[in-house]
Amino acid sequence: MIEKASALLGPSAGPRTRDALDVALVIPLQGPAGIFGPSCECCALLAAEEVNAGSGVLGEELRLVLVDGGAPPEQVATEIDALISGGVIDAVAGWHISAVREVVAPRIDGRVPYVYTALYEGGERSPGVFLTGETPNSQLRPALQWFACELGIRRWTIVGDDYVWPRSSAGAAHRYLRELGGEVCDEMYVPLGTTDFGPVLERVAASGCEAVLMLLIGDDAVLFNRAFTAAGLDRDRIRFSSLIEENVLLATGPDNTRGLMTSAGYFEDLPTAYGLDFAAAYGRRFGPGAPVLNSLGESCYEGVRMLTELLRRAGGTDMERIQATADGLEYETPRGTVRIQDRHLKQRVFLAAADGLQWDVLQQLP
Repeated sequence: MIEKASALLGPSAGPRTRDALDVALVIPLQGPAGIFGPSCECCALLAAEEVNAGSGVLGEELRLVLVDGGAPPEQVATEIDALISGGVIDAVAGWHISAVREVVAPRIDGRVPYVYTALYEGGERSPGVFLTGETPNSQLRPALQWFACELGIRRWTIVGDDYVWPRSSAGAAHRYLRELGGEVCDEMYVPLGTTDFGPVLERVAASGCEAVLMLLIGDDAVLFNRAFTAAGLDRDRIRFSSLIEENVLLATGPDNTRGLMTSAGYFEDLPTAYGLDFAAAYGRRFGPGAPVLNSLGESCYEGVRMLTELLRRAGGTDMERIQATADGLEYETPRGTVRIQDRHLKQRVFLAAADGLQWDVLQQLP
């Protein structure tokens, strides 16, 4: 069961029985990233149900409280602050863009554990924040090395949405390409929600690049991919994005995914025992009409699992104890064996190429 935060706040909210551990699930329900919301919700719900089918968390039921992470960042932060201050929630978890995390983390201020599940630009040091997602050093750097060594690709043009994750990731790409003897031919940023990529594609065509590093979110990536193919740029240029998954492939359409590649810590076809069990459980729980399983949705399953393991190891919700006991925590997930180090999830990362509407996993990245 997932309750909406709006029903638990304000004068009309009734008394809440605190006989459970309540977690704010912050996922996008609107905007360019809203395409990811349904799968994020389903995966988090599956994790919570599995936890509760056992002994719960420290003998308590785990309940999810839904917060729309696609709303303006200040609005999201204000809602979460009210939930914490009102004693409604004990923790925060979920996938949302870095622009939201940057505002939410200071408002939480280490009062409750905050498990951020999105791949992100790295460097988060706010108290009480734990991170399950990939970072450029483990996801982007080895991919650029692979392109240089295996395909001889060293000339890139960067196209991103205009906020912290794309800009910081692009900065990392500049550093990695210098190490490889590569170059950034051009670099462009567009507002979230951009629908016309014509001028951008004209610059891509004129840049002399061999490949495009796409740092676009959700619907923006879909429209860019369609326009990229319509302009004929897919005939001789690779596209690589570290934030693209099955929802975007489906919306992009099979005719528009030639030369499209990604890297991630999870793909449905990874042959791990836990991963196969996870996919089967997801199918049984949500049926054939379920949101397509993907790495971003699965990250919310990871978030609930990480939170559960942290609390169990700490023996409670005391923040000092949680932070003191987190390092070295190791457990099995759909991504394989993972370990917490410096509040980040250490995990394998894989390179994949689009094959129509599916990902063909090529290899594990070093």
